[in-house]
Amino acid sequence: MNLVTLSMAALLAYVAASIVYVYRFRGRQRYASFSQYLRKSWPVFAPLNCLLYMTTARAARQPVLEPHYIEGIHRLRRNWRRIRDEAMQLHALGAFEAASAPGSAGHHDVGFRTFYKRGWRKFYLMWYAGPHRSAQRLCPTTVRLLDGIPGVRAAMFSVLPPGSELSLHSDPLACSLRYHLGLDTPGTADCHICIDGQAVTWRNGEDFVFDETYPHYARNDSDALRVILMCDVERPMNLLGRTFNRIYSGLAWAMTVPNTAEDRQGPISWLFARLAPLRERGLRLKCTHRTVYTGLKVLLNTSLLLLVLAAVGGVLEFLSRLFNQVGMP
Repeated sequence: MNLVTLSMAALLAYVAASIVYVYRFRGRQRYASFSQYLRKSWPVFAPLNCLLYMTTARAARQPVLEPHYIEGIHRLRRNWRRIRDEAMQLHALGAFEAASAPGSAGHHDVGFRTFYKRGWRKFYLMWYAGPHRSAQRLCPTTVRLLDGIPGVRAAMFSVLPPGSELSLHSDPLACSLRYHLGLDTPGTADCHICIDGQAVTWRNGEDFVFDETYPHYARNDSDALRVILMCDVERPMNLLGRTFNRIYSGLAWAMTVPNTAEDRQGPISWLFARLAPLRERGLRLKCTHRTVYTGLKVLLNTSLLLLVLAAVGGVLEFLSRLFNQVGMP
């Protein structure tokens, strides 16, 4: 058995083990079935995420954390009313709806698009490569405060209307943790988020951090709007984890979604928007010919997996031949 075969076998074993670990053993909350896990938890990222879990500081390996470890985060709590005023001004201007409406620059959001049907809305402030121009124009105070906190990687205002919910899901990338600051919230137990079985109620001026790759859901069963500041913040890791994370964070940068036409768009977001018509045809096919749709979906996913494995195998084969040549007398 040559080096390429051994390496491929080891890689496949690690991929399978990481998917099983996240599905069956990580945390307390479980998906109802493996099928739900495949649909709601982005298992394709499990192998990369597990590398970050292993290099995360021990104190941060829990679903919910206090945010005190983030340098300068107190500035957001101290200025939450000023931040709230800008968020509510955006809401009054209809900016949340405009940034999510069909045909808008921000409608095709690869990470959050499925939440639109639940009434959830967002307005990006910054995303891994600096602030959005639209946010600098409309929310200068909030952008300036965020810019002064080095541990903040991305940020948005998030709105969850009365009677809405976000079903159980996990976010795809473990390159950060998620920070929430209550701005205009009901402040009652019927408006909360549940992370790995632990319910947390949003309250004005109060904040918390959680690992968004744990299964979580959100509900607003009150009769009031829920508005929060939501940020991706630094995940505490050792040197190896921080080094790997700099590369991994590039994937998040590539998913940058604009609010308006004046904002920059990441390459993955651009590609997703261009493929949107094809996806809409697929959804229509799902409604009319579900069996055909399922078959094509399995074929496409299998082809993509084989393509990735073939690429990895090609790299390993190249390295094997290179090492053999170096070792020749």
